[in-house]
Amino acid sequence: MKTLVTILTPGFADWETALLNAAARSYYRLTTRFATPGGTPVTSAGGLSVTPHLAIEEIESGALDALIVNGGPIWSTPDAPDISQMLRRAHVEGKVVAAICDGVLALGRSGLLDETRHTANGPESLTDTGYAGSSFYVDQPRAVLDNRIVTAPGTAPVTFMGAVFEALGLRTGDLDFYLGLYAAEHIDR
Repeated sequence: MKTLVTILTPGFADWETALLNAAARSYYRLTTRFATPGGTPVTSAGGLSVTPHLAIEEIESGALDALIVNGGPIWSTPDAPDISQMLRRAHVEGKVVAAICDGVLALGRSGLLDETRHTANGPESLTDTGYAGSSFYVDQPRAVLDNRIVTAPGTAPVTFMGAVFEALGLRTGDLDFYLGLYAAEHIDR
């Protein structure tokens, strides 16, 4: 069974990985786990309190299939956890590495975006991360999947979900239906 580990931080944007984790657990029957700095409970931007399964420091890339960085305000501050080595190790080991919204800043800091097509909240959001991948930036409102790395702006939780499942080899007609179901509200009538 595939395992997804989502990193949550204080004030995380609870809507960004909600569809992904719900579909993973309820529809695909994947194992979903949550990790936080120090393994302490965190509260989301919307007031959702989460008691994690493990600490970020305890994540073992060999025990997961996808490592997901949920967005939140901490990623744009000096208090952001340094997960660069963990992200690089997971990618080298063939795992899916995904980030949405400000979580993409962690991928920028890790160097994983230096030679990988990616997106974010905007190209200017990555300038302070020290990354050298501006020529690989894709300016679009949907998630980007390249080389097992998924990135998305915070406004794209539906395509983020789809790209993570695609990266895991789970792209089927069922996924296409599910994506269409959640994207229907964005169709101009």
